Parts: sequence; C-alpha cells; structure tokens
Amino acid sequence: MSVPGDKSISHRAAIMAALAEGDSRLYNFSTSADCASTLECLRRLGVTVERDGNVCHVQGVGRTGLRPSAEPLDCGNSGSTMRMLAGVLAGQDFVSELTGDESLNSRPMRRVIEPLELMGAQVSSVDGRAPLRIKGRRPLKAISYAMPVASAQVKSCILLAGLNAKGRTEVLEPPLSTRDHTERMLRYYGASVQQKQVERDGRTLVSVSVDGLARLRDRGGMIPGDISSAAFFIVAAALLPQSKLKIVNVGLNITRTASLFSTLTSLGAGLRINPAGSSSVAEDFYEPIGAIDVSGGAGLAPAEEGRSNVLGGALIPQLIDELPMLAVLGTQVLGGFTIKDASELRVKESDRITATVENLRAMGADVEEHEDGLTIKRRTQLHGAKLNSYGDHRIAMAFTVAALIAEGESYLAGADCVKVSFPEFFQTFRSVIER
Repeated sequence: MSVPGDKSISHRAAIMAALAEGDSRLYNFSTSADCASTLECLRRLGVTVERDGNVCHVQGVGRTGLRPSAEPLDCGNSGSTMRMLAGVLAGQDFVSELTGDESLNSRPMRRVIEPLELMGAQVSSVDGRAPLRIKGRRPLKAISYAMPVASAQVKSCILLAGLNAKGRTEVLEPPLSTRDHTERMLRYYGASVQQKQVERDGRTLVSVSVDGLARLRDRGGMIPGDISSAAFFIVAAALLPQSKLKIVNVGLNITRTASLFSTLTSLGAGLRINPAGSSSVAEDFYEPIGAIDVSGGAGLAPAEEGRSNVLGGALIPQLIDELPMLAVLGTQVLGGFTIKDASELRVKESDRITATVENLRAMGADVEEHEDGLTIKRRTQLHGAKLNSYGDHRIAMAFTVAALIAEGESYLAGADCVKVSFPEFFQTFRSVIER
C-alpha cells in the first residue's frame, strides 16, 4: 500500500513555493483539509495556486510579493497553517488577520506571538489565542531564541520570519527535539541554513539559523508518503497475527521515524526498513524515502518484571502525533505501558489524553490518567464499545485500529473528522483488511 503525501512537508512546500520566484510543481501533495487551508490562505494573499488531484502548481510571488487579504485568513483546523503563516506575515508591510475553527482558536498561540514581537512585528490576540491580528514589519530584527516548549511549528514560524529579517535568525532546541522539515525545505529552495551544536548554560543545544533577505528559487518535487498516516497501518499489522504489509514511497526522515521505529521494535513489532537510493534524497525536498515491511504475530515484548514500559522525555516531541496510536498498542504490552511528559497532548485538536483514556476505559482497559500522560496497568483483551472521536482525526484513526483488535462490534461517533489529515483513511483501511 501507499499513503497520501506527508502533511507536514506539503504545508512547507506550498509556503516556500509561494515565497519563491517562479513556478513550482508539487507532486503527491497531501489530500488533507489542513493543507487545503494553507493553499486557500496563499490564494487570498495573491498567490496563484492550481490543483489537479494530488498535483499542486504554485506560481511564486517572491519573498516580498504577497498582497494583503481583504478578509481574515481562515486556517480551518490547522495549527501548522496558522503558526507558519504567522511567521511569513510578520515580515510583510501590511496588516493580516489569522483565524480558524473553534478548536484552533482555543489553542495556545503565545508561543509564536512572543518571538514575533521580539522581531518587531505587532501581534494582538484574544488572551494569547486566535484570532491573531499581525501588523508586519520589513525588515524584521534577527533574534536568537531558545524555545521554552519543543515545537516544530514554533521553530518553523521563527525561521520563516527570519527570511524577512536583516541578519541571521537563530532558534535553539535540544538535540533531535523536533522534526527538521523546515530546515531541509529552506535549503532546498536556496536559503542559507546552518545547524550546529552549542553549549548554553551547561546544556547541549542545537542551533538552527537562517540568513535573512534571501531569494528563494522555484523548485518542485515528489512529496513522500506521510509516516504519521502510515503509523496506524503499521501498528494494526503488528498487532494482528500472520499479517504481512508493505508500505511504499513513505518518508523516512529520522526526526520523524527514529523514535517511532525504536519504540515499536523494542516492543517486539516485526519491522524492516528499506531506504531508497540516495538520489531520491538529493532530488526531492532533501527528504529520504523508502519502504516499510511489517509482519504481525511476533508478540509484544514484556516489560521487566514489576515495571512498565515508559515513553517520555526527549522522545515525546518526535512522537507527538503517534501517541494516541501508541497508547492503543500499549494495551497489548505485557507488564503495562506509560506515556509521560506529554502535556502538549491536552492542547491539540482535542484533549488527547482525556480522549484516549475515556475511549480505552470504554473498551475495558485498566488505564490511569495523569496530568502529562497516562498509565495502562496491564495487557487487556479489548472489547467493542461506543467510541468518541472528540472531533479529532488522530483519535478517530487510533480507535479504528483499537476496534479492529477488539472482540465484538464498535461504533465510532464523529468519524468524518479524519478528513483533516487523511480523507481516504477508511477506504484505504477497508482495502487493506479485506485482502
């Protein structure tokens, strides 16, 4: 099987192509509603965007060629759209307003407001939440910013703002803390990006910096399949005895896959990773791709006697999208399973900690909720239940897999929310399990 184009990479490719000088064709562009929101916002900013299925043609206007929108820019449910475009708009010489649906407008935005104001933009909000009214400045002031919360969206926002800053803008984060798609994409489109380890206050951090006032060149390419979408099928195959599944042309960026693959293999999941040749990395957004073979029935490794498998610390930012799915898998781990240090899950499309816990309890799991995560106390045969998506696409997909391994029938309310990231999910799911 294959999965749709990577959502994170699609957002960034569309934005970079819009800021480039010339035309870019983006193949296997994400079919998600979130990425459609990004394209529509770019259109309202004066960018010509044409789409034919999963091929997206963007006529770039250059770094300073955007035009003010006559209406607020509707980001829908997409935090990536809002936070990254906030960085772009901070460096324009006009006023913009970013808004979204009820869920998006309830999420924290102060984490991007603070660095953008340090760079010279004026940002007004509703108690640190959207709608955001951004009065841009050109050029912005270059800053060095240590992120208090690990977030690829915040890092991307600052680096994109740095394109219209005079000097070098720097972001500091712990090593391998967040996905690095933006750094790769900036290089691909011709910006000067530097990465190095630095010592600050006795800590080893990674410095990512971009030189401002760069001209981006038009470049297209093939977007790899989304590993976060593939994760649901990987876990389903790993949990079902005698399953055999190959997922092809999927992204293998280490900042997205290392923690997921190491977690799954440490629990006994049967995975084999087959990277493609290096030429694919050089040609398409500097992103590695390949195939993943999954075999089920190997059994999940037990924890040490008296202890639970614990997932936390630096692994969490790299697994933030996969944690609900990993919690479902955790119900089948002998000895229990714990997720901690994941309070960020409470400010996603839903409170994903509470949503996961309540659905697992409905299916018979013995699970305890914590402020920053959850503990599944023992392996349990799940049973069918009435489940709630809470309007959250990742909860809906995770508990579709839970229903597959449960005894009896389950009913999932609000399942149509999968369109946010993977509109074809149920069709693809059905085609795989019926083979």
